[in-house]
Amino acid sequence: MTSLRTLGSSDLQVFPLALGGNVFGWTADEAQSFAVLDAYAAAGGNFVDTADSYSSWVEGNQGGESETVLGKWLASRGNRSDVVVATKVGAHPAYKGLSAATIKGAAAQSLRRLGTDRIDLYYTHFDDESVPVEEIITALDQLVKEGKVRHIAASNISPERLRASLDFSEREGLARYVALQPHYNLVSRDTYEGSLQDTAAEAGLAAVPYFALASGFLTGKYRPGVTVDSARSEGALRNLESERGRKVLAALDAVARERGAEIATVALAWLAARPTVAAPIASARTVEQLPALVAVADLKLSDQELATLTEASA
Repeated sequence: MTSLRTLGSSDLQVFPLALGGNVFGWTADEAQSFAVLDAYAAAGGNFVDTADSYSSWVEGNQGGESETVLGKWLASRGNRSDVVVATKVGAHPAYKGLSAATIKGAAAQSLRRLGTDRIDLYYTHFDDESVPVEEIITALDQLVKEGKVRHIAASNISPERLRASLDFSEREGLARYVALQPHYNLVSRDTYEGSLQDTAAEAGLAAVPYFALASGFLTGKYRPGVTVDSARSEGALRNLESERGRKVLAALDAVARERGAEIATVALAWLAARPTVAAPIASARTVEQLPALVAVADLKLSDQELATLTEASA
């Protein structure tokens, strides 16, 4: 049985890989999404990450498609109490920004689509610097007091605004962020390491990194001269052109060979071992893509392997 990890200072116990819901209702239709969710749950997974804006960027979509698919799955499987549901506010086309009224309205819509009375982890998706942190935290605290949200978290926020938010929560005795969702992976370390990570560590926040596999680059499927049919291949190909990207790939190849593991598993295992990280986020469009992701729960890299990867990615 995989040991679950405690999420920061919260009472949430999560599987060490969060399943990304960005593909639900986008590159994975409802049946495919259900199959991936079923396989993830069967592997012991219990932490699903979505957002009210997924997948508003697709022509004909409104935003909220991912939450709707997840809500239907939870209802059909009757397993709501077994799943830690994380969603986000601030980027839905009809609920942009983080004013108190927007947060309240967006939360009501997310709860409706998810078909539940509570969100376990509610993130501010992108900080809205036009709104004082006091207003944002007070609005989020209200949702917690009403029982609609269990814990609050932040994504895409500066160290200064994060610190100010935490200070206000502490001063006023209001709900406090327990987690942070940064952009972080082997080829993108400065997006988290430094003052943002330091702030999270000091405050006891858990990091739940997105782009954990760098848009698929860290699965190893992108190689010189190989064409990959993917909606995200452009970002991955940029990494192939950088010296760091090539060094990281070579180090991943070596460790994966040594351990008899998939490259994606090794990349996630490095991330899962980093200070403050509780569970990287990765998404699977098909059931076949899932085993390499959930295998991170059972792969513990040696200090030497971790050092090799850290060095290659410097």
